[in-house]
Amino acid sequence: MLNFLIKYRGLFVVLFLLPASLVFKAYMNTRNRLVFWLNSAPDKHDDKVKKVQQQVKAWQQKTGGEIPMCTSRPGWQAMSHKQGNYKKTHYQVDVNLMDILEIDEKKGTVRLEPMANMGQISALLKPLGWSLAVVPELDALTVGGLINGFGIESSSHKYGLFQSICESLEIVTADGELVKCSKEENSELFYAIPWSYGSLGFLVCAEIKIVPSKDYVQLSYIPFKSKLAFIERFTEESLKPANEAYDFIEGLMYSEHEGVLMLGNFSDKVPSGKTKNAINNFWKPWFYEHVRDILKQDKEQEEWIPLRHYYHRHTRSLFWEMTLIIPFGNSPWFRYLLGWMSPPEVSLLKLTQTEALHKLYDTHHMDQDFLLPLSNLDKSLSYFKQEVDFHPLWLCPMRVFDTPIRGMVNPQPNEQMFVDVGIYGEPNVENYNSKKTTRKLEALMREMDGFQALYADTFQTREEFREMFDHTLLDKLRVQTGATKAFPEPYDKVSRAART
Repeated sequence: MLNFLIKYRGLFVVLFLLPASLVFKAYMNTRNRLVFWLNSAPDKHDDKVKKVQQQVKAWQQKTGGEIPMCTSRPGWQAMSHKQGNYKKTHYQVDVNLMDILEIDEKKGTVRLEPMANMGQISALLKPLGWSLAVVPELDALTVGGLINGFGIESSSHKYGLFQSICESLEIVTADGELVKCSKEENSELFYAIPWSYGSLGFLVCAEIKIVPSKDYVQLSYIPFKSKLAFIERFTEESLKPANEAYDFIEGLMYSEHEGVLMLGNFSDKVPSGKTKNAINNFWKPWFYEHVRDILKQDKEQEEWIPLRHYYHRHTRSLFWEMTLIIPFGNSPWFRYLLGWMSPPEVSLLKLTQTEALHKLYDTHHMDQDFLLPLSNLDKSLSYFKQEVDFHPLWLCPMRVFDTPIRGMVNPQPNEQMFVDVGIYGEPNVENYNSKKTTRKLEALMREMDGFQALYADTFQTREEFREMFDHTLLDKLRVQTGATKAFPEPYDKVSRAART
């Protein structure tokens, strides 16, 4: 039955969703470029923010402040596989803010609205010679989701999580006021917003650090047939000081002991005689399969990848999730004939998902990112093998910086280099039970002072969730800003009950 539904799904996606996605993306790309180059986005931004403020003030009058607010963005438009069913009982506010407002090359920042996404931003910045310091992988990931939740990429060992490259944030609070915050101004609010999942207000603008970019990434692939050897090199490269480290570090584990470490640096051009590989050309193999072939060859290799191809290297295959959606998607015949329409929009996939498929994904599938101290990587990989037995696993190092004010994520003083282990797929253990397994992995994270990404379901109790995430500052500011009744706290938006 499972195989039949997956095959049927693939045909539906190819015949209907790929063409629809192509039209949607073409429209959005044209619209976003015109809005920016015609300079209409900054002019309209203030008016759009005022509309948000007006809706919040209307909420006070209509409900007496007794019904929590949330954005009106439908759950199917979010990147998570899960639906935010809490929205059905909340007062919905239209936050239609999706534009790039201003690039300040002298200051090295870009001002963005919260629904601007990574594909849109990287496409606009690249011709100007700039890039976000951290460019989370998938095109559709939005600024607001990456700040209120979390965002990571292969440059995070140098720059930290997406929240760490934010210079200032602007939110509309429960009383309808627009408040700007930064490290110097309203600093407690600035450090409380990351991971808060919109529980302090509506994010309406973010000023984010950009860095000079180059045309290519020189990427070295180093295959390993020993888990310990892989971890030793991965750790060594991750812990180097920022001025000595590679610009990009990433690992893919194809079994408990076999993996490929990828080390990259910005590069101006492809040297004579070296290999250029535009990996996101539609006829190319999916990136993780390309890396798997290098592992099979068991030989270090090097190639030069155009920058945007590198930034969005997992987008065409949604890491390896497309295998379940279009099982034949990496076949040469499909890539050459229809690959130019890929990938389908995640939002359209969710919108058209049948109840049977939703249930299958819910019970047979795992989408989780676990953020754990780098020193615990060996132990964690062994435990994931025992409890999940799924590969590939995505490994990405990230630095968690000391902050003068403690937010929701506070590592131990001697544990500031973490690693994100991404598990995306169907576990291979017998009698897999999503709740029991996820609870075991959540307990492991709490034991080692790790964290769970909030886009995914949490099966933790409220008390366990608060043990994992420090709510001290968040609770204080929710009271101070009148948010306790105005906005649900994070657990009430990410828990299993909120997404069932």
